[in-house]
Amino acid sequence: MTTSAPSHGRYAYSALPDRPVYDWPEGKRLAVYLALNFETFDFGSGLGAELAPGGPQPDVLNYAWRDWGNRVGAWRLRDLLDALGLPASILVNSRIYRDCPGLIEAFRARGDEIVGHGRTNAERQGDMPEEDERALIAEATAVLTREEGRAPAGWLGPWISQSRVTPDLLAEAGYRYLLDWCHDDQPTWFSTRGGGRILSLPYPQELNDIPAVVARKDTGRAFAEAILDGFEEMLEQSRKAPLVMGIALHPYIVGQPHRLRPLRRVLERIAAERDTVWLTTAGAIAAHAARIME
Repeated sequence: MTTSAPSHGRYAYSALPDRPVYDWPEGKRLAVYLALNFETFDFGSGLGAELAPGGPQPDVLNYAWRDWGNRVGAWRLRDLLDALGLPASILVNSRIYRDCPGLIEAFRARGDEIVGHGRTNAERQGDMPEEDERALIAEATAVLTREEGRAPAGWLGPWISQSRVTPDLLAEAGYRYLLDWCHDDQPTWFSTRGGGRILSLPYPQELNDIPAVVARKDTGRAFAEAILDGFEEMLEQSRKAPLVMGIALHPYIVGQPHRLRPLRRVLERIAAERDTVWLTTAGAIAAHAARIME
């Protein structure tokens, strides 16, 4: 007797070379977006990335390191993006508005996209019962909608955490795309319950400073070199098919001066290709792809 293996049931297998070829705006083939994660953490409890092994709570070392990102690092990244004329998608914990007044407003003034990213990165939504997860999504969405004057189109779960029903809940809450899955280099339609669907947009776990710096212990220079190598290779590969390249950044990591300097050099290189690649936001990519993939 055989039994079928568990399946997520969200999308079918599709080989990249077998898919239709299309273009991004202006005939470009590589879309590049920067995802800046603006996160807040509970003091003395909950989850949080660690610079060094945490001691007993309150873990002042790691809490303060993360808090530095919102107080200092984020502003240095804003200045860098302004200098290079680069747009960004700002992934926002809704409690940032309370904890860091003026921070998201400064990026809104740049015209950056504001993306839902839960309430706080001290919690994971994938651990919650469905009703609690629905309430989390509703609370975070209500705050962003009130503050920004419109509902966010996209969502990234804190800690890339999803339950088995997260895509369903996001679609039912009016979200048009999600960022948690790194299974492809092109957008993918996910099936949701009740005959619905939501677009999954590629979000990087390799070109992401938490896995690179915190988990693998890469230097800032090594992380920047990986971004550059990925960019140059994807630019070449995009001759055959349209691709999406995301770069995931956290102010408390890459905002540090010794990591910001090599990041500056690689973003200067990418910005110099603006006539060749589409430098844009996650939301703009999702909207364009949804029209093409109807």
